[in-house]
Amino acid sequence: MTAKSATSRASKTSRKAAMRKVAAVRKPSAAKSKTGKLPEWNLADLYSGIDAPEVARDLQQMDADCVAFEADYKGKLADGVARDDGGRWLAEAVRRYEAIDDLAGRLGSYAGLVHAGDSVDPVISKFYGDVSERLTAASLHLLFFALELNRIEDAVIERAMQTPELAHYRPWIEDLRKDKPYQLEDRVEQLFHEKSQSGYAAWNRLFDQTISGLRFKVGTKALAIEPTLNLLQDRAPEKRKAAAQALAKTFKDNERTFALVTNTLAKDKEISDRWRGFQDVADSRHLNNRVEREVVDALVGSVRAAYPRLSHRYYNLKAGWFKKKKLAHWDRNAPLPFAAAGTIAWPEAQKMVLTAYRGFSAEMADIAERFFTDRWIDAPVRPGKVPGAFSHPTTPSAHPYVLMNYQGKPRDVMTLAHELGHGVHQVLAAKNGALMAPTPLTLAETASVFGEMLTFKRLLSQTKNAKQRQALLAGKVEDMINTVVRQIAFYSFERAVHTERKNGELTAERIGQIWLSVQGESLGPAIDIRPGYENFWMYIPHFIHSPFYVYAYAFGDCLVNSLYAVYENAAEGFAERYLAMLAAGGTKHYSELLKPFELDARDPKFWDGGLSVIAGMIDELEAMG
Repeated sequence: MTAKSATSRASKTSRKAAMRKVAAVRKPSAAKSKTGKLPEWNLADLYSGIDAPEVARDLQQMDADCVAFEADYKGKLADGVARDDGGRWLAEAVRRYEAIDDLAGRLGSYAGLVHAGDSVDPVISKFYGDVSERLTAASLHLLFFALELNRIEDAVIERAMQTPELAHYRPWIEDLRKDKPYQLEDRVEQLFHEKSQSGYAAWNRLFDQTISGLRFKVGTKALAIEPTLNLLQDRAPEKRKAAAQALAKTFKDNERTFALVTNTLAKDKEISDRWRGFQDVADSRHLNNRVEREVVDALVGSVRAAYPRLSHRYYNLKAGWFKKKKLAHWDRNAPLPFAAAGTIAWPEAQKMVLTAYRGFSAEMADIAERFFTDRWIDAPVRPGKVPGAFSHPTTPSAHPYVLMNYQGKPRDVMTLAHELGHGVHQVLAAKNGALMAPTPLTLAETASVFGEMLTFKRLLSQTKNAKQRQALLAGKVEDMINTVVRQIAFYSFERAVHTERKNGELTAERIGQIWLSVQGESLGPAIDIRPGYENFWMYIPHFIHSPFYVYAYAFGDCLVNSLYAVYENAAEGFAERYLAMLAAGGTKHYSELLKPFELDARDPKFWDGGLSVIAGMIDELEAMG
């Protein structure tokens, strides 16, 4: 269990009632709506409940394993690897380390998933906090391993990796050694790691609990954030406006808290980056993603240069469809006037996605189907449940879980296709083990966006009505703009905030000014940004949990556009090559994985090719009138 994985995995009722609520073997909600009965996940594949004896047993086992590992190996790696059988000796140590990582992943994932299902219940919050603290404390005994391993000379490690047993772990070891220039002295690393629980992890938790507990007054109802955001896609303009105003008011009322969280986390990151020797505010993210800074800079430059022919042009078109010169910011995601009304029931959404997946690959569809049959999905909107959607890989000895807040919108169907893309990827990569299954974010988002594209293309091919085809195409363009343009604007916002924070705290007003600047640049003149929008940065979880994560979405979307073009022109065997790419997990660099498709993200023209796909769709929409 690396320090990184230990912290990242640990992603008014009576105690008895709370136990019933979070027990993993939970009966699906009986509540029905236009969406049909929505599934709730069964977490029993991890643990049967937060008070299950297996949780206490595994925590004790993890503590004992970590202490024993430290006793057996600390201070001995250099001499051990130099032995005649050093490769086999180190391979056994890595196997033990990996087993601990898998167990910690099971515990941390369960606590995180339970907390995601209800982040405001005090009993659940205590459980989540206690498990996170135990994980951090136990993993302190493992910190030495990566540090000592990276101090061994390259020639000695290379000789040891000639042993087949250790050669299996070559990708992980080589990845680990990329962190070598940024490692600190052992006791400083220990302090950073131990203080994380009272540092950035605590601020992350405060954000989650605050955002889940907020209520937004829309008419006579006090809504949580997810249904309020959903109203921005409502057909009734007055509801969209009311939702935007409610969001603005509640955000304004809580601006000091969100500004404090943002300032504190930006300062915390600046301290860490400075001590480790990172030059740029985003360099630690690039290292974590195993992507070169110049590649990301080329992506960002290409997208920003394309704003006028993408988002500016599309929103001008959309304003015209609404017979307006400009759209208020709350109408940016409004349903198109010629789009079909109605709610897409859950069984229909399931069928849409699985049919699209099966048209590409039976194996891919079979894996995705397990998420439905084995209850690996939690779909309903509930009080206290975290907003948004994710697919959590948990740990290779278990399986992923998908969280959604499904409300029957077409975009929800695409979200389902997106998260199942992640899920399929995580299932396929699990065979690489706990150390090498995780995939850098840049490629992780490729699988999810490819799943969306498959679903969209399938629906488009089945839509014969001209107006509905136009609506479907426009919806996809909006999604791509949200994935590419919006996320690069987010990245620009983060860069500005983190850079300016080095000179002192930023007021909520100043953060809002930066937000309006990047949003105005990306949205263009056809979007009328009204008062209140300056605080809409406050609810974006990626800014809090994963600084600079957001460019991975644009990376994945542009990459998929190029990848899909290869698929449409490919002879037999594309699906097999694609699934092999996913199954590689973290064992290969993204550039190596793209070679079979003759794609090179380091080529400056590569990104323009992906963006031209979006521009081409807008051309088609303009031609439709």
